[in-house]
Amino acid sequence: MTDQRFDVRFDAGQADARWQAAWDEARCFEADSASPKPKSYVLEMFPYPSGRIHIGHVRNYTMGDVLARYKAMRGFEVLHPMGWDAFGMPAENAAMEKGVHPAGWTYENIATMKRQLKQLGFALDWSREIATCDPAYYGHEQALFLDLYAAGLVYRRESAVNWDPVDQTVLANEQVVDGRGWRSGALVEKRKLNQWFLKITQFAEDLLAGLGTLDGWPDKVRTMQENWIGKSQGLQFAFDLSNGEIVEVYTTRPDTIFGASFVAVAPDHPLAQGVAASNCEAAHFIAQCKQGGTTAAELETAEKLGFDTGIGARHPFTGEYLPVYIANFVLMEYGTGAIMAVPGHDQRDFDFATKYGLPIVRVIAAEPSAADAPLTEAEAGDGVCVNSGFLDGMAVAEAKVEVIRRTEADGCGAGKTVWRLRDWGVSRQRYWGTPIPFIHCENCGVVPVPKDQLPVVLPEDVDFSVPGNPLERHATWKHVDCPQCGAAARRETDTLDTFVNSSWYFLRFASQPADKPFDMAEVAQWLPVEQYIGGIEHAILHLLYARFWTRALAHVGAVDVKEPFASLFTQGMVTHETYSRKDGPREIYFTPGEVDRSGTGATLKSDGQPVQIGKVIKMSKSKKNVVDPEDIIADYGADAVRWFMLSDSPPERDLPWSEAGIEGCGRFVQRLWRLFGQFDGSATGDNTALARKTHQTVAAVATDIEALSFNKAVARIYELTSATEKAAPSATRNEAIRTILLLVSPMMPHLAEEGWDALGEGGLVAEAAWPEVDPAMLVEDEVTVAVQHMGKLRDTLTVAKGLPKDQLEALALASERVQRSMDGAEVRKVIVVPDRLVNIVT
Repeated sequence: MTDQRFDVRFDAGQADARWQAAWDEARCFEADSASPKPKSYVLEMFPYPSGRIHIGHVRNYTMGDVLARYKAMRGFEVLHPMGWDAFGMPAENAAMEKGVHPAGWTYENIATMKRQLKQLGFALDWSREIATCDPAYYGHEQALFLDLYAAGLVYRRESAVNWDPVDQTVLANEQVVDGRGWRSGALVEKRKLNQWFLKITQFAEDLLAGLGTLDGWPDKVRTMQENWIGKSQGLQFAFDLSNGEIVEVYTTRPDTIFGASFVAVAPDHPLAQGVAASNCEAAHFIAQCKQGGTTAAELETAEKLGFDTGIGARHPFTGEYLPVYIANFVLMEYGTGAIMAVPGHDQRDFDFATKYGLPIVRVIAAEPSAADAPLTEAEAGDGVCVNSGFLDGMAVAEAKVEVIRRTEADGCGAGKTVWRLRDWGVSRQRYWGTPIPFIHCENCGVVPVPKDQLPVVLPEDVDFSVPGNPLERHATWKHVDCPQCGAAARRETDTLDTFVNSSWYFLRFASQPADKPFDMAEVAQWLPVEQYIGGIEHAILHLLYARFWTRALAHVGAVDVKEPFASLFTQGMVTHETYSRKDGPREIYFTPGEVDRSGTGATLKSDGQPVQIGKVIKMSKSKKNVVDPEDIIADYGADAVRWFMLSDSPPERDLPWSEAGIEGCGRFVQRLWRLFGQFDGSATGDNTALARKTHQTVAAVATDIEALSFNKAVARIYELTSATEKAAPSATRNEAIRTILLLVSPMMPHLAEEGWDALGEGGLVAEAAWPEVDPAMLVEDEVTVAVQHMGKLRDTLTVAKGLPKDQLEALALASERVQRSMDGAEVRKVIVVPDRLVNIVT
């Protein structure tokens, strides 16, 4: 007897809540490290608790959820945890702007976002939930930091930093936009401060080599990391200066040395500082440079500016003196802080030389005959040396070797390997971060906080009424006794860069003892993460820092693994068109919910007047082209939203949000529900074609899910659904319906649970096994052959694979449709292509 629930539409609102409660009660998704099952660790990059989840989160976590549920169905013990990357400037900004405490603001946001994630039915192990702002987490981070300090991987030194004079904090290069602080808009200054560093450069070679083992990572991400690490081999040598000093430069292109037309030094290079000490104009120019952009990308595109020091640098081979400039595009942090400028073959140098009327000489050409061809821009290509004295005619590689050989023989330089990667400055002058566990004592110097005094907890009574770090001006918190000599001392008031928090969280997810950061043996059960999923925007910093931390912890004997993430997937963004209207010079944006869309136009609901429809771009709060998942769930249910996230677009590409698309997904939910209701327990009989289609679909969907090709899996389920709907009732059809229910259960878990229960299967589908595949059913023994008359399709035949030509011809000629088309005409020729085609010519 059919369950009465099938008599009405599937009620997503009731079913979603009921089955989410059932999963919680059964503790379905809690991972057991002691389980004898093979382990599978599926992890999406954990979110920042900004207030509400967005559709981008939904897509990211739906992909991971499908894989986690599938792995459980295949017999794995699955770890699929969730937590919160909860420290950072937005919470302090909220404290300053809204008069709230960062902790209260953060935990309120966590509660909201957790509720929203639960509404989507994700198979998450909430028993392992962590928030990086919890002392129970960051206290262990402090302990690990001290372990790295003891191993010589943490140190403190004076360093040039980007300083925001309004927010009174150090900014990472990425937080400086057009020379201004990303939040305050203030002109950023270069300052020298004592900063804490992690010695990531010690692992540069290993980090680079390790990329070659990451076959499960996208090539583009590995390339981005390789470029960021930036191993280069070249020449470091010294120019003799006209003032009796020398200046050392490093170049990766010693083959272009005869094209050098000037030398440039960074504004904070000792040579520049020496000139500025006696030259007001030079000092003014350096001050201007400190207010410009500080990232390599910004310096690449900014106007190239320089100050002629009046000093000459003697060319080591020609003896000619080249002018020495202080230049805004040279960074002290790279190489020696001074460069040999070759305008003919470096665009920055070309732009600078053009601005200041300096020589531009071609020294590399495709062939010797092109030596005198004019240069309209720098040419970085390969070729042979020209206009280069003893190098003329040599290939680039040969010339590099020869120049290095001669400078080494002359004692003025040497071949050298240089890295772009710099040690990681982790000091931040902020409150809402992990306190750095050190104490400054007049007698003992810098002293680590004893581990039995961890965690060093942030004080709650802080004042955000004025800019700057509240820890620095707190009345009592920073005043402590030295743990070594007992004298009055002060705590370190800098906190750690939030990237530190996310560099080891995956280890804490795997193991959570109270007395230490993690248990090495338990971590070994789960690591490396089998599948990591997150945005391409984290391709360099987060992923590189996580790889470094894992290596550093292996170095101190805390873990047995170097690479934390075996496979990485970077999903595309969810996009939406924008809606806006001009208000004088301002562009006012409206949310999709405020707009009525009709045909090719759109109007504002509040006044009925037209609004401009903009491009389809990444959803963003500033452009208001965001869709609130909670509203969509309320209208269509969690499963329709999940299904939409998996449909149409390949997961690595952007997914345009479409109202018609989500409506279609909602209709498919109801279509499946009706199909489940057609399960007929009394039906008998076989349908070989449907059975074969069912087994083939099970095998193909499994392959697609494992490859994260969710859109392909969705397409196959649509095909099997259509084939099942068309089939007559039979035992085979019942099995196809049951199989479809299991196939969609990782994608539409609430619908699947409701159907599983209504069919009387017993237990939870979340704990059911993946359908078995009969290998014999994967072999096609029937084919569909097209039958044409005079080249036009008239019929199709389903026949045994490999049927002889004469039998195919006989069947085709016997077709009623073909007979009607021939209308008694004489057959002149029959063309047979086995297993594919019969064409009858009359």
